[in-house]
Amino acid sequence: MHTIPLLILITLSEATIGVFVKLTGDAIPIQTLTFYALAFAAAFLAVALPFATDRPHRFPRGNLKDTVIIGALVALQISVFNYAMTLVPIANAVVFWSVAPFFVFIFSALFLGEPAKKSYILIFGLALAGIVLAKPLEGGNWFGNLVALGDGAIYAAMVTYMRHEGREEPGNDIFWSMAAGAVLLSPSLILVGPGDIGALVAYPSLGLSLPVMLWAVCLGVVSTGFAYFGISLVLKQINANVYALVDIIVSPVVAATLGYLVFAEVPARGMIMGGGLLLLSGFLLTRDMSRGKENAAVHPCQCA
Repeated sequence: MHTIPLLILITLSEATIGVFVKLTGDAIPIQTLTFYALAFAAAFLAVALPFATDRPHRFPRGNLKDTVIIGALVALQISVFNYAMTLVPIANAVVFWSVAPFFVFIFSALFLGEPAKKSYILIFGLALAGIVLAKPLEGGNWFGNLVALGDGAIYAAMVTYMRHEGREEPGNDIFWSMAAGAVLLSPSLILVGPGDIGALVAYPSLGLSLPVMLWAVCLGVVSTGFAYFGISLVLKQINANVYALVDIIVSPVVAATLGYLVFAEVPARGMIMGGGLLLLSGFLLTRDMSRGKENAAVHPCQCA
């Protein structure tokens, strides 16, 4: 598949996270929904990745510890992101989550010894202006906004750990990490229950009813499994940083647009202006951090 169409499909798949979470509603507890998503994603990758990489799955005996740790971080990050989607409009969640590159910068400086640049001060000022305009602590969405901001930090911790271990790009190992994450989340089936997986949800505008489990499958296969599968293909054709720069701007915009089209969610003017500054500053920081690093992805994937 050509690079541009594949990038478009990846962007669309990532942007559907909030839609599928919200369509599920209260029928499935969010913890269990995330377990289902990871399980379906792992099942998809088990079949699709060998075709993408031309390599069979091999059990990661030599780096089992890292695989489990990354799986735990993936499970935590996706769980918190999905939870944020249940609390606030899609635009809020994706915009405040997009502070992740700034946490990557902080963690990289602290734990990887990467030096800061003077240009970062201006970019940080731009990001702070965006946060002030977006007013995350005002209104009834303040808690969900904070959850999304916190998830950016969790995502950055995962990316920083992956960079430390030299595992920036998705490959066959992501299947094992996804499977490990699903195993770690499997107790949710007992702790909060499997949910009403047989429920049918009526959609009057379509004139039909659909099973709620359909959205769980779509969250795992479309939003997560296909996204990682597509990334494993596209990173064979373009530099990881090029993908990161496209992803950090385009995916949040598409996700917010879907929130408007599907749920009539209209972001406040401050959110639009502040979010625009946050996305721009994240783009600039990612570009600055990318210079001279041919293979390091600062912002590899916003996947559920």
